Amino acid sequence: MNPAENYILNQPEPFRSILLHVKTVIENAIPNVSMKYKWRIPCFYIDKSPICYLNVSLKKGFVDVGFWNSAHLTKNLDKMVSEKRKVVKSLRYSTLEEIDDTLLAEVLLEAETLKSKGFYKREDLN
Repeated sequence: MNPAENYILNQPEPFRSILLHVKTVIENAIPNVSMKYKWRIPCFYIDKSPICYLNVSLKKGFVDVGFWNSAHLTKNLDKMVSEKRKVVKSLRYSTLEEIDDTLLAEVLLEAETLKSKGFYKREDLN
């Protein structure tokens, strides 16, 4: 098993189930995505372009699905959290029931179309 899979399988419930479900949605929405282990968390890439990452906050009780290119995202921003982060936004889940597969897939597909865009928008640098 690779370290990204170990990260997911070694989480306590309900986080393990949330991570497994989100991983399945990601892989179904973007079939050519690959899961890598970077920065001690599972990260999803298409070739060398990062799409999103999964991070568990045991202390705060949620799973973050963070999007690298969220500066360019336009859909479902009202459902995303930025919380003290300048660029990265995420969808956050505390229970399996909170996950809206359709919404998650929409964000993933938009992120896929933006994979060649940079981390920042030009105006974000000013």
